Amino acid sequence: MASPAFEDIAETFEFLDDWEDRYRHVIEMGRALPPMDDALKVPATKVDGCASQVWIMPSVDGGRFDFQGDSDAMIVKGLIAVLHALYAGAAVEEIPRIDARAELARLGLHDHLSAQRSNGLRAMVERIRASAG
Repeated sequence: MASPAFEDIAETFEFLDDWEDRYRHVIEMGRALPPMDDALKVPATKVDGCASQVWIMPSVDGGRFDFQGDSDAMIVKGLIAVLHALYAGAAVEEIPRIDARAELARLGLHDHLSAQRSNGLRAMVERIRASAG
């Protein structure tokens, strides 16, 4: 059920044996995200439950879900990029059926993120799912 963009990430992670290489790759993905306009970084777009500052601004165009996101932490911005690859372009009605936990487990993220980062990632997924509903 994962998007081709997410499948590319999964394939890259299979190629990168070392977690530190994967970590750097996630950070690079975050650096490649387009910047989010500061005017969108408001309480309504802020994700609660994250140790870092995180903002997610959803949008729907032609029944397809997308979002902009940003964080003040580079690894978190990379996690936003991973979630973007997982969710962006999916039909709005598909969003609740995407098993983010299972897809992210394929990347081994939960094994290497701190409890706070894992909670923040879960909060971001919950925000995305809620905003698509």
